[in-house]
Amino acid sequence: MNELMAYYRCAIMEVETKFNVLNEEFSLEYDRNPIETIKTRLKSTESIIKKLVRRNFPLTVDSIEANLNDIAGVRVVCSFLEDIYLLADCLLQQDDVKLIQVKDYIKNPKPNGYRSLHLIIEIPIFLKDERKDMRVEVQLRTIAMDFWASLDHKLSYKKDIPEEEAKLLRQELLECAQISADLDVRMGEIKNRIVNKENT
Repeated sequence: MNELMAYYRCAIMEVETKFNVLNEEFSLEYDRNPIETIKTRLKSTESIIKKLVRRNFPLTVDSIEANLNDIAGVRVVCSFLEDIYLLADCLLQQDDVKLIQVKDYIKNPKPNGYRSLHLIIEIPIFLKDERKDMRVEVQLRTIAMDFWASLDHKLSYKKDIPEEEAKLLRQELLECAQISADLDVRMGEIKNRIVNKENT
């Protein structure tokens, strides 16, 4: 298990490096950075076991690799909506990145208002005497989406809020999700107008 977790950590480092390189390239070419922050996480052993049990999968190391795609996670927070798809395309064009699954919660938000682009990718890590393909979940979102998701996460884990109040807060959050989505579009339009002015 420790060995497998080390492999996932290596895969996270590989993906993070890829995004840092892309950010640096955009900075040189276009004089701007599409990435605001990169956050990484490795699922805890406790969470892994709970997920395997919940889905009735065997509690083995092989089962973890075969059945769970989100052990290693990389979250890329972008300035603008268009940067999300631009970075996703740049990543997926790399010949050592294999796309396993796409879930576009920006074009198709979750019922609670959650928005983000999720990619499950497989990338190789090169060990002392072998190459190993590892899966990583990549989430790309804007600053507004990330702020919203952080607040939603807090609400989800607060168990002492009365049900009626929690229901009202969920409704408020749903409305905020739409407001922040509209804000992302408007900010993108303003940025494009500024860029167009600079180019004329």
